[in-house]
Amino acid sequence: MSHTPHELAEEFPQDVEKIHELKVSNPHFARLMDAYHEVNRAVHRAETGVEPVDQAAETAMRKERMRLKDEIAGMLAKA
Repeated sequence: MSHTPHELAEEFPQDVEKIHELKVSNPHFARLMDAYHEVNRAVHRAETGVEPVDQAAETAMRKERMRLKDEIAGMLAKA
């Protein structure tokens, strides 16, 4: 398991410009990004033991991160 944060610019390196454009022009996309960053940081803190959580909570956070990432990917594909 990697303890590296999954930043959107690293997840979608080919779409960095689109990410910025959507962030400033689409409030829903901006909220998705904020939610992704929040849960991504929480997962990273859990993985590194900074803020330990039980396995079920960590799994739920990872699933939420994946759901947000999928929605972001869908919006990037349409942009």
